[in-house]
Amino acid sequence: MALLNGLASALESYRGRDRLEEDVFIRWLSVLSNMADQLYYPCEHVAWAADAKVLQVDSARWWTLSTAFWSLSLLLGAVKSLWTMLKLRQKLRSPTGHFASQLPRSKWRAVEARIWSEALTLLSNLADLANAVHWLPPGVLWAGCFPPWLKKTCVCVDHTQAWCLWRLGLLGLELT
Repeated sequence: MALLNGLASALESYRGRDRLEEDVFIRWLSVLSNMADQLYYPCEHVAWAADAKVLQVDSARWWTLSTAFWSLSLLLGAVKSLWTMLKLRQKLRSPTGHFASQLPRSKWRAVEARIWSEALTLLSNLADLANAVHWLPPGVLWAGCFPPWLKKTCVCVDHTQAWCLWRLGLLGLELT
């Protein structure tokens, strides 16, 4: 039942909240990312229950599936951030200058802050994606090859991104 609620939530993200987003590509990325997130959680719960001997299933398969959904969500998030960043930069550097010249200084700074926010989100998603791939079964890309210091670095990048976004918010720049 929760899976059906998750699917409904994914479809609602296309129809509702993200309808304000003018870019169809971003809307579809949001829907796919939402679906990957919704599929991740039940897989992780089944894997955990199998490890705890609550369910009699192979937990390794469920951990692999949940990590694959996590990786897909991160990849889609990275693509979404990159696309948004490129579109915002394109608007600011428009050859006609209509968008950029009509913006008051505060709005210009808000768009620049949004670009920085997307760049930090992109960096965070890529660091988490590198870490997620590490946890996939051996033989998948670089799975299992990270030394401990590199895994910790990926986590540190993610936490640093959150701090940077918090600091941008403290500077009074609008990120939305």
